[in-house]
Amino acid sequence: MSLFNDLARTALGALSGNSHGGSPIQQIIGELITSHGSGNGLTGLLEQLTKGGLGAQASSWVSTGENQPVTGDQLRQALGPDQISALAQKIGIPPEQISGALAQYLPQVIDRLTPRGEVPAAGGIASALGGLLQSDLFRGLTGSR
Repeated sequence: MSLFNDLARTALGALSGNSHGGSPIQQIIGELITSHGSGNGLTGLLEQLTKGGLGAQASSWVSTGENQPVTGDQLRQALGPDQISALAQKIGIPPEQISGALAQYLPQVIDRLTPRGEVPAAGGIASALGGLLQSDLFRGLTGSR
């Protein structure tokens, strides 16, 4: 585990008000972005989405233009059913629910993490992710702030 991953996880937990990283979707998105299986964090996640057929959508989330929508089924195919099932099992919800929530939040999170149309350096992601959890995007999920 890298220092960057540790910092991002700490930020997720502290800002959500608990040691488990906030709501289930916050935990999953935080994990996808900070410790993607490739070891490349957000860059690795974007590469996986591109290889999974969601290159145009993922590029739109990073760019400064309008975000293209994605469905839960598209994300399940791009990330792979095994990865979706593993994420769902970690937080104890059905895979379909995780896919739908990711389809709703992941484009917004990536868009907000890349406001200038560029993927920030690893240290910048941890800081931006922490700030994002204080935003209106996740406010209703944690029941606080």
